Amino acid sequence: MIFTLKQMKVMKLKYLISRYIIIHCLIFFGAISASFGQTGDLQVIDKIIAKIDNYIVLKSDLENAYNDFLSSGQASPPDLKCRILENLVTNKLLVAKAEIDSVIVEDAEVDSNLERKLQYFISQIGSEERIEQYYGKTIEQFREELREREKEQLIVQKMQSVISEDVSVTPAEVKDFFESIPSDSLPFFSKEVTVGQIVKIPSVSEAQKEKSKRDLLDLRNRILAGEDFGTIAKKYSQEPAAKNSGGDLGFQPRGVMDPKFEAAALGLKAGDISMPFESSFGIHIVQLLDRRGNLYHSRHIILIPETTQQDVDRTIHEMDSIRTLIVNDSITFEKAAAEFSDDKGTSSSGGYFLDPNGANSMSVKDLDPTVYFTIDTMSLGSITKPLTYRRPDGKQAVRVLYYKKSKSPHQANLGDDYQKLYHAKLNQKRNKVIAQWFDRAKGEVFINIDEEYNSCDILK
Repeated sequence: MIFTLKQMKVMKLKYLISRYIIIHCLIFFGAISASFGQTGDLQVIDKIIAKIDNYIVLKSDLENAYNDFLSSGQASPPDLKCRILENLVTNKLLVAKAEIDSVIVEDAEVDSNLERKLQYFISQIGSEERIEQYYGKTIEQFREELREREKEQLIVQKMQSVISEDVSVTPAEVKDFFESIPSDSLPFFSKEVTVGQIVKIPSVSEAQKEKSKRDLLDLRNRILAGEDFGTIAKKYSQEPAAKNSGGDLGFQPRGVMDPKFEAAALGLKAGDISMPFESSFGIHIVQLLDRRGNLYHSRHIILIPETTQQDVDRTIHEMDSIRTLIVNDSITFEKAAAEFSDDKGTSSSGGYFLDPNGANSMSVKDLDPTVYFTIDTMSLGSITKPLTYRRPDGKQAVRVLYYKKSKSPHQANLGDDYQKLYHAKLNQKRNKVIAQWFDRAKGEVFINIDEEYNSCDILK
């Protein structure tokens, strides 16, 4: 296919604007697919396609990232696969050079970033339980397997920052960048909105908790009387993965699991089963199977007490009091969300739904349909009365929605889309500086690309 100059310019603008939004998620979600050996039903026969010093790029890394990009619906350039491979090789080179130059990231930063991305991923999948059910792994195992990849990506970002720390963009450069695109070929952006929520999850009554504890005590007695722990877990545990794992969590390092769960497990002798106890996830009994230094092997059965209508009514009353404070200007919506909301995915952003790049202005097509149809009946600046709804995990909750801003569908323009254009131009300049760095650095470490990808001319 032959592209005209105008078409190529439009493709370049759309690619630059979308790339700065997608590229950070591209590696993360590609890592998720690679970690668990699947992208939908696609099966990739793996092999090493690039070696960079002591680091490698697998064929699955490339294929998973490529398919994730295509599934995002973004316009893709004809040489997309080569661009992704170039990005993967560049990332490994950045990591290799970071090791040489002693550039490191702190564990606390890795954990914080991983948790933020996981919360976004969970919001897209629906719930932690759905992730566990789909992959047959606990959320803790899921988190641990992604941690090294997240650490690598943070090192890449830190090296990129060091390399491009002097790069900046002026308003004049943004204006020139925008005006370089023919006016009849500017990209079209759908309606965008800024919507926030404050969520309260009804707390379970003590009576319901005691019922779960009694039920677990009965199960514990059956196991002590000779029944198999794994069989009981498969039948009764409300952890989705238990139906396959029998509640077995494998070896875990200290500091990964819920603190109350870990304390209960590590307080046992090998083979012992705890009395029922409560964690942030539900009511458990846990058996310690083995312990090796900082690692311990355990299995558990969890029951999740159900809320009653009385619990929901109490939460509605509590939420109505919070809403009254906001309406009377006694507290801002953002502060109330940070202080009172039980939804981790939005409370840290002042209650607002965020796009993958962290912006609180998002396309309506990316909103949950229930939220979209609700704000469609609202006026700007209004806040709903408490609404009951089902969370993606099926649990009932109460929330208020705040409709702050709306931006009509439009062609790209400097007034409405300055930030998108600014980041696109900034990313373009940074890419140029990093490409120049790559040309210099590639001679300092060993790099070998599989001949299957010679046409990409990455090393040229």
